[in-house]
Amino acid sequence: MDSDETETGTGTEARTGNGNGTGTDGSGTLDEALERLHSSGPEREDWLSNHAPMAVEALVRRGQARSVHRWIDGYRDRLEEMPAPYARITDGSWREALGDPRRLADWIAYFERALEERPWRAVLTEWWPRLLPGISAAATHGVIRVGHAVRTLLAEEERQGGSPLSPRTAPRVAELAHALGYWAARHSVLEGIRPLPAASSAAAGLADVPAVVDQSGGIRERLARIESLPARPGTGGH
Repeated sequence: MDSDETETGTGTEARTGNGNGTGTDGSGTLDEALERLHSSGPEREDWLSNHAPMAVEALVRRGQARSVHRWIDGYRDRLEEMPAPYARITDGSWREALGDPRRLADWIAYFERALEERPWRAVLTEWWPRLLPGISAAATHGVIRVGHAVRTLLAEEERQGGSPLSPRTAPRVAELAHALGYWAARHSVLEGIRPLPAASSAAAGLADVPAVVDQSGGIRERLARIESLPARPGTGGH
């Protein structure tokens, strides 16, 4: 991870909460925070990730909901406006838009429409295999943000006893649209990778990844030094 991101990014997420929360939020604080953040784009300075949606989820999950809005106030100077739309993405044109950062707003709008029409699990099931080859997108922050978004939806379903999500939780569904859109716009496949045998599990696959000896430079330079990776299991033909 680049030095600036190390200071303000995942490290921030790891430090935000030290309570013993259950991960559920009946106060509505998380939904208010996500609504507040969704006028902002997923990046700043053309590359650095907006960590606020991930951080507020971590705060709430760790029992620190009361500090969420104060935390956003302190992060506000690192937020930038949502980029302008470029061209509408459709079910017939998404492949040509994959990995095009000019289409950040277009991708988010595409997933907003998809999530209005179909349950979030159905959209995720269709799209994670398509996006997985580009997991290195935005220094892996695309998939990280999707993970945080999915966790909020699962936590709310658990809180409601498995009942369908109430309209009150629409900001959580919108956050999944923002997260998937970010991953799609920054989708980036590592080139020239020699496939190793597929691993039996994610943990085994991680253990099989050869170490990158040269750790100099930022994350993009280090990702470019990866020469081989375990093949991924089949994902339904996507």
